[in-house]
This record gives sequence, C-alpha cells and structure tokens, in this order.
Amino acid sequence: MRADISPRAKVVLYGVMCVLLIPFVFPTWWMVTSSMKPISDIFAFPPQLVPQSYDWTTYSKVFELQPFVRQYWNSAYIAAVVTVGTMIISSMAGYAFARIRFPYANAIFMIVLLGLLIPSEVTIVPLFQMFLKAGMVNTHWPLILVPIFGAPSVFATFVMRQFFVTLPAELEEAARVDGLGRFKIFTRIALPLAKPALASVAIFTFLHSWNLFLEPIVFLSSAEMFTLPQALTQYTDAYGGPMWNIQLAAATLTALPVLIVFIIAQKQFVEGLAHTGLKG
Repeated sequence: MRADISPRAKVVLYGVMCVLLIPFVFPTWWMVTSSMKPISDIFAFPPQLVPQSYDWTTYSKVFELQPFVRQYWNSAYIAAVVTVGTMIISSMAGYAFARIRFPYANAIFMIVLLGLLIPSEVTIVPLFQMFLKAGMVNTHWPLILVPIFGAPSVFATFVMRQFFVTLPAELEEAARVDGLGRFKIFTRIALPLAKPALASVAIFTFLHSWNLFLEPIVFLSSAEMFTLPQALTQYTDAYGGPMWNIQLAAATLTALPVLIVFIIAQKQFVEGLAHTGLKG
C-alpha cells in the first residue's frame, strides 16, 4: 500500500510542477498577450508579461486581410474528415493484424510500419505529380487522401493493433458460440471496447491534420483554399515583412480549438495512452 503524501511533500511537488510548467505556458501566454500589443512592444526587453496598452483591432484585421472564416472552415472540415477516415481504416487494419491469422501477417505488419520511417519530404514530389495528373492540385483531396492512407494512418494502425492484441481471446470465442461472424465480432465486441484507443487516435490525427503545413504549401495556391497554417504566413506588410501582432492574433484563434478539444478529451487521451502500445 502506498503511504499518503504529507502536506509538505505536496507543496514541494506542486512547486516543482509549477516551475516545470513555465517553459510550456510562457510561449502561449506571450502569444496571446503579444497579439494585443503594438508591434514596438512585442520585442521589448525584458519581455512585457502584461501589455501596457491593448490593441484589439489586430483581431478585426485578421478577418479583413484574409478570408479567415473560409480558411478556418477548410481546416476544420479537412481535420474532421481525416480523423473519421483514419479511425475507420486504422481500426479495421489494426483488428485484422491483431486477431486474424493469415500468412506472413507479422512480416506485412513490419513492412507497413516502415512507412513511418519515410519522411514526407521524400514523397511530396511524386505525390504532387500524381495529383497533378489527376487534376486534384489546388483542391483539398490531397490533404484528405494522403493522411488517411499515409503515415498518420500507419501510426494509428499500430496503436489500434496493440490495443486489440490485449483483448482476451475468450471474448471472441464466446461471440462465435453465439453465432456472430467476424465482422459482427469486430463491430459489436472489439470496437466498443476500443474507445480509449480510438480517442487517442482521434486526438493525434486531428492535431496532425490541423497543423499540416508542408502539403498545403505544395498543393494549394489560392487564398480561398488555404488552411490555417498556410494562412498565417500571408499576414505581411508592403515590404514582405511579417505583421507580428496580427499573425499572433491569428495564431491565437487557430490554437483555441485545439486547446478546447484537449481540455475536454484529456481524460480519454490519458486512458488511451495507458491502454495502447504497452503490450503485444
């Protein structure tokens, strides 16, 4: 039995945690507060933790200089479609690798995992040529198809496979006795038990798609089709220099949904990490 932590030890523990939290909280605090500062105050030394004057017009200029609402919608629906598609593909593939016995299953699974070792920069040129011939350049199809069938899906398949391996075989045997086939066992038995793993896959996939930067630069060319990471680079002055306060205001609006999703789903996220990738 673990002894209860003394009040003094708790104070020390929380103090250490607060110190370790500073490197993670300070950049976010600086981003939010600097989005309301004049440009001359952003790079003041020492840094101003609280703005001396607030300039709220930076947030209105975010929408005036770019079609930000449309770009926000682009990122939101692409991330949603990619997340749902990846969850479907990875759960089915992970279950197949974990519970279905077929020749060279482990060898094929290792070959699939090799996809994680290939940098996206290596495949971006042939992918561009392929989508160019298919007439999909400057559309959102590359940003949807590549993540669902590419490296993010491979990682999700690994997570799901590791979870399904840990499920007791007796569950499937009992389901077979009741007359369930393979697909019904997957949908009625395995998939409902995989909610923690699916939550982890959903969060990882959503964050990856939301923050995708290289592929939008390569495949998209019009502002109406841009996603948020690419749109942030477009806030420049007449000389091509960054408009820092407006960029930081746009970055704050961009990061807000991610923070909200993580705060709401952090319990499922931790449970998913605790149940996946540890056995098998």
